[in-house]
Amino acid sequence: MSTLREALGDLSDDVFFDLLESDDEYLLVLDVPGVSAETLQVAVAGGQIEIDASREKSVDDDYRYVEENRSLFLDVSLPLPDDATETGASATVERGVLEVTLPKREATAETTIDVVAGEDA
Repeated sequence: MSTLREALGDLSDDVFFDLLESDDEYLLVLDVPGVSAETLQVAVAGGQIEIDASREKSVDDDYRYVEENRSLFLDVSLPLPDDATETGASATVERGVLEVTLPKREATAETTIDVVAGEDA
């Protein structure tokens, strides 16, 4: 998980996020104000989480921009934690908050290896 944590730390100071962990999954929460499901793409493949978000703004015809400073365009690629899997990953966006759930892989059972004495033993 440290590579994901480091990558999140490298994001712009304008990107607000939380990273949570349970026994079964990770939960990445990102603030994406003004973004809807139609203007958001989230993909998990090849060990990466790809997030592409944009905010659509509408302006009354009586107005024009003098200065625009509220644009939002987020295009990030983040590494999956080592113990996470893309199988069963999900994402929801509601009221400007994106939640990406990343299930953890099931722990593999310990494998015992038989040790055989060599001929010289």
